[in-house]
Amino acid sequence: MKKYLGLLLLMVALLDGCVVAVVAGVTIAGVVVYEGRGPKTLSSDSKISYDAEHKIFADKELNEKTRIIVSSFNGVVLLAGEAPTEDMRIRAGQLVQNVPGIKRMYNEITIGTPISALTQSSDSFITSKIKTQLLANKSLNGSQLKIVTENSTVFMLGEVTRGQGKTAAEIASKSSGVQKVVTLFEYVE
Repeated sequence: MKKYLGLLLLMVALLDGCVVAVVAGVTIAGVVVYEGRGPKTLSSDSKISYDAEHKIFADKELNEKTRIIVSSFNGVVLLAGEAPTEDMRIRAGQLVQNVPGIKRMYNEITIGTPISALTQSSDSFITSKIKTQLLANKSLNGSQLKIVTENSTVFMLGEVTRGQGKTAAEIASKSSGVQKVVTLFEYVE
């Protein structure tokens, strides 16, 4: 069983980012997990993230002095990471806000120095643990949620009912290493 859990954690980690844009469904330990968004939405989210990242990294100062992560889920964009000044945080948001296809943007960039590689690794592990727990919960469709962890803060995006959102947030908040959970859900009936 531990072997399958390790495989499951690895596969969930791989589902983050561009791999999801290519894979519509994947088999994990004999169970088929489907990405609930259609190919058009997946493609649009990938393009939004790419265009936003390109704008940020084309800015020499932002590229050299910040660590900014761009995540898109159904056209809802999250900017997370660290910038040394409020002006840089605001500038990153301004560069991204006019990317075509964005419905809403959350600028959650904090003021500070970019986190270390060790902290980034810990964040990736936290994200993988939470994704695994969400996929295992029968009351949730874990593939309909986007989880981003930055400096032990977990950001949750997706389309959920209020009950599902509460359950997902509780699961995340009880995961070891999590300091804060920020829910950016779109609620559906």
